[in-house]
Amino acid sequence: MTWLNKLLNKIFNLREQSDGEVIKPFLDHMEDLRWALIKMISTLASGMILSFVFRRWLFEVMTDPLRLVGLNPPDVLIFTGTADSIMVSLTLAFYAGIVLTFPLLLFFLLEFVLPALTRAEKKYVVPGILVGFLLFLAGVYACYHLVLPQTLKWLHSDALSLGIRPTWQVRDFISFVTRLCLGFGLLGELPPVMAVLALLGFVTYDWLAKTRAYAIVIILALAAFIAPTPDPMTFLMLGIPIIILYECCIWFAWLLERRRKRKDRKKDQVQDKVNDGF
Repeated sequence: MTWLNKLLNKIFNLREQSDGEVIKPFLDHMEDLRWALIKMISTLASGMILSFVFRRWLFEVMTDPLRLVGLNPPDVLIFTGTADSIMVSLTLAFYAGIVLTFPLLLFFLLEFVLPALTRAEKKYVVPGILVGFLLFLAGVYACYHLVLPQTLKWLHSDALSLGIRPTWQVRDFISFVTRLCLGFGLLGELPPVMAVLALLGFVTYDWLAKTRAYAIVIILALAAFIAPTPDPMTFLMLGIPIIILYECCIWFAWLLERRRKRKDRKKDQVQDKVNDGF
């Protein structure tokens, strides 16, 4: 558990920096963490309960990519366990709950990590969360409508090419679909995360520009890992938009630094006039 203590210490140090001169005892940080987790778990549980009510509709949504490529779900999917219908419903409710409550979960997380943002910084939090959520949904949408149907078609055809009629367990199928869609959605979160870090001053334009090549390689590697088909167009359709958004974040950081330098020069000029007056 040493790694957990190190991680908590880093987060607590960040919280103290955001609080200015306020230094909280370790137990106070743990109490704040406890309440943050309670709010996040309660929110996620509410989203899961609401999603469970609509489990039949969610199941139809998850199996629609099969229909888009001419496959009939009852012919391809099977239950092999007595309680599989319940376990699959809980899995669907869990992932749907994450998507449904994602903005609130992100807000509670930022509220804990950065409890004392300045007024100028706070006005960017809600728009940043909304933009991040829209990019998350865009990644899920792209996967669901563009990547997933062709992936399932290729996997089905590959099994047939080996002389085997593919029959997939529902639990494995739902896990595959949800993880693939969430993976695409989370990969779309990279640009807004970097933009927020630049806004808060944790990363700079120079650092982002110097590490641009490494970031592109990492983005393409993650896209290739998430997309399970060998078709290069699959991961390029995901990787290239993310790279473009990442490049926009680099220039966003440049604009922020330029704006900060301009403000600092104005402050220095005002201070010089005040000093000259005395």
